[in-house]
Amino acid sequence: MSDNSHDQHEAHTGPVKTPMQMLMLSFASFVIPVFIIIGLVFYVTSENKPAAGAVDVEKATALRIQKVGTVEVRDANRPLKNGDEVYKAQCAACHDAGAAGAPKFAVASAWSARLGQGLDGLVNSALKGKGAMGAQAGGDFNDTEIARAVVYLANSAGGKFEAPKAPVAEAAK
Repeated sequence: MSDNSHDQHEAHTGPVKTPMQMLMLSFASFVIPVFIIIGLVFYVTSENKPAAGAVDVEKATALRIQKVGTVEVRDANRPLKNGDEVYKAQCAACHDAGAAGAPKFAVASAWSARLGQGLDGLVNSALKGKGAMGAQAGGDFNDTEIARAVVYLANSAGGKFEAPKAPVAEAAK
């Protein structure tokens, strides 16, 4: 016969031994998370915590309200540059090397089809841009100076255009 007696085994016991301990454990399991949540809410809403990325408030404000554009006043009475000077400063980087399909300086075969547009067409293409060439209007040179550079470039490849003269100032009324 087998002995089915449970008396020989120790009683199953856990960490809670009394009802008072059970009551305190239950109370703590609800109260401690509430205090943790309250502490997190105070941390998130506090004004003294460092901002994300630690950006200076004055710098951030200055970036937000920076100027959209600027106005540059140029000397309208300065002497106009000739075509050679404008070409060297503005056009030579691409037209000397033929970069991005630009017709090369003094290569008649590259300019033959373009010369048929006439001076107005060539100047319009230079001012507004064409293909990979960006618009040249509004840069360091005025439209007359750009037109002079176009004449210089076209005439180097066999064109017979006359360089535009400086615009005549309106007479004072």
